[in-house]
Amino acid sequence: MSSDDRDTMPTDIRGYHRRTKHAPNRYAMGPGFLDWTSQPAPFRLFEGATQTPLPLIDETPAFPGPAPQPAALDLAALGLFLELSFGISAWKNYEGSTWALRNNPSSGNLHPTESYVLLDAVEGLAGAAALYHYTPLLHALEERAVYTAARVLPKGGFLFALSSVPWREAWKYGERAYRYCQLDAGHAIGAVAQAAAALGWRAQALAEPSDGEIAALIGLDREDAWHKREPEHPDLLMWIATEPGPATPLDLFALIDAPRAFHGQANRLSEDHDGWPIIDLAGQFCRKPRQPRPTTPTRAQAPAPGIDGVSIGAAVRKRRSAQRMDGATGMSREAFVALLASTLPSESTLLAAFPWPTSVTLIVFVHRVEGVEPGLYALQRCSDVAARLRAASRPEFEWALVDLDGLPLYRLYAGSVEKEATKLACLQPISGKGCFSVAMIADFDRGLADDGAFAYRRLHFEAGLIGQALYLWATALGVAGTGIGCFFDDTVHELLGLPPGDTQFQDVYHFTVGAPVEDTRILTLPPYPDDRRVRR
Repeated sequence: MSSDDRDTMPTDIRGYHRRTKHAPNRYAMGPGFLDWTSQPAPFRLFEGATQTPLPLIDETPAFPGPAPQPAALDLAALGLFLELSFGISAWKNYEGSTWALRNNPSSGNLHPTESYVLLDAVEGLAGAAALYHYTPLLHALEERAVYTAARVLPKGGFLFALSSVPWREAWKYGERAYRYCQLDAGHAIGAVAQAAAALGWRAQALAEPSDGEIAALIGLDREDAWHKREPEHPDLLMWIATEPGPATPLDLFALIDAPRAFHGQANRLSEDHDGWPIIDLAGQFCRKPRQPRPTTPTRAQAPAPGIDGVSIGAAVRKRRSAQRMDGATGMSREAFVALLASTLPSESTLLAAFPWPTSVTLIVFVHRVEGVEPGLYALQRCSDVAARLRAASRPEFEWALVDLDGLPLYRLYAGSVEKEATKLACLQPISGKGCFSVAMIADFDRGLADDGAFAYRRLHFEAGLIGQALYLWATALGVAGTGIGCFFDDTVHELLGLPPGDTQFQDVYHFTVGAPVEDTRILTLPPYPDDRRVRR
């Protein structure tokens, strides 16, 4: 990066990406220190909105699902769906400080992602169709807008919207925070899809709606939706199918124009703010227009085999971001195959919710896997993308297909890669002390050529969704994962032999899986009062 990149504001999303790269000799710009007095509140609440507490249900099907029969859309089912996707998993306490962990992972546990649900009339909620905000703190729905009609949606499902408050991430991470918001939206897609599977429902992200349409639908274009310097941006809209069969076409404009009354005022998250204008710019660069649904190849979908003795609820609620790995424990060949297979486009629970083309290839650093030689590997998730990455990378790489139950894993070279994995992940030992780690390499130029600047977001969505699959499968298999947003971008490209300055492929996310080392000094407390739990 030249000094000019740091001294002038970018004029497009490529400039933002280039400016926010980390390198061994300098990091992307961030706060000089953490101002704890301005730390954003982790929970959005709407003052004056009617709140409806939701039931807490313990019982869930075997992981990864889906449930054999779809559940009826009632208050109990909504409670389980929202708790498994965005609810609190535990409270932690250490030396007088208490903080919440949630079922959806987030960079730095800062949780920029908010969620909204649009439902036809449901017994126990408003007597008409309504828009609600989900608050994990209370495990409750806040009534944001009520329609004049009992039904406004197509039969057989409801709408679920995701949004981001970038200030929550920028407070800690500065200019790179926009990237992390998009990764968290990808995590959220996976969290929603897994929660839907627990009820026999299906989640599908909708590729067509524009940011403006989503903002108008969920009220983000209103003055009562957020406070100055704390803007909340639309991420995406999802259809949650609660009944089998094809969905009726959705008339989004009719939903926006239909008569409804809004209620509530968003809480202020911080009394003071440090501005990061580049994040506002990145949001403007990537503003999504209405787009046609992409034509993606038909993928054979098949449910993954269940894991004996592990329920969806256990996998979701026990998921944690490991802080340390022991650097000694190995992983079985079978577990390794299951983990990597969970990230393939053919996976039918999480990845099936993603409507855009497969654009991310996994570079796998194998450290301690039974029957798999340590070394650098590539997991082919799309044959065309992998072929072009192969052509662009080092000619001395082997690209030898490994015999692993049909898994499209190719060895690039054999030998210890612990030091490389650690160095590339901003010198974080956790990347080298796990059983394996991955770098997610995006088909960058082609994505931007096909979808414009919005592709920057959906490439990160895809990487975050892959991370969520690894999180859940690692937990179900008795190990742990951690997403790594700090990595030396161009040093990774150099390892692969990608030409300096070339952006055909770009690194967008890292992840590590292994045996965690628990910090026994930290006290774990239950997420919600036990008397709210319903056994059925």
